[in-house]
Amino acid sequence: MSKHVVVVLSEPVKGRESEFDDWYENTHIPEVLDTTGWTSGQRFKLTAEKGQKCPLQYLAFYEAEAESGDAVVARLDETRSKRQQSDSFDWKRAGLWVFTETGPKRDRHEN
Repeated sequence: MSKHVVVVLSEPVKGRESEFDDWYENTHIPEVLDTTGWTSGQRFKLTAEKGQKCPLQYLAFYEAEAESGDAVVARLDETRSKRQQSDSFDWKRAGLWVFTETGPKRDRHEN
């Protein structure tokens, strides 16, 4: 098994940010973790940038263990019907990327 991080960039449907935030935080992340077996999930909102402009302001970051990045995506897809979807999530603009660990995690106290 390899360690992977899943990065999701998204936006709410215009005018529905409060509903989007509530659904994502209180329904979606817990359901994703329960149905996929991924180890953790957390949301972030863009508050500063430098250089290349970030296309979307919301980021969800998950950690997962699987044989491959494709297996991570397959598990998400095969469990989708077990999760509540929200029409406050702008599905047309969202994107998901899986990154596979290539080196050890380092702590600043280890250097």
